[in-house]
Amino acid sequence: MVGSVFMATKPTEQTIQAASLTASCPRYEHAVQVICKRWTGLLLNALMQGPRRFCELTSLVEGLSDRVLSDRLRELEMEGIVKRVVYPQIPVRIEYQLTEKGYALKPVTDAIHVWANDWVEYTDSCDTATLNDATGRS
Repeated sequence: MVGSVFMATKPTEQTIQAASLTASCPRYEHAVQVICKRWTGLLLNALMQGPRRFCELTSLVEGLSDRVLSDRLRELEMEGIVKRVVYPQIPVRIEYQLTEKGYALKPVTDAIHVWANDWVEYTDSCDTATLNDATGRS
């Protein structure tokens, strides 16, 4: 299934110029800096499934320390990608969920899943049920 999503074509002068402009665009650069920070992609992937509590995110993203998780959630909240919801009950319950801006990244995360399926060699199997539901691929 290699290359099944996008057909590789030889870049034209026009596409090279467009890519050059995009690559030097401050918006593009900022977007890449935000979503490509270590652990952020895995957090976004977990939050695409619905609201999560801090402890759920810790257990879902293996190897992620509490301090780094807290930092990433705060950064994503400042960017308007994640919303922190406090439920006034005893004990207080706090959940993190994607905003509309966060859910707008779904095509990006789906494309990364597809690309990884097609191109990344890995010995362990991944649970692709979510990907299959989202993309219709098996």
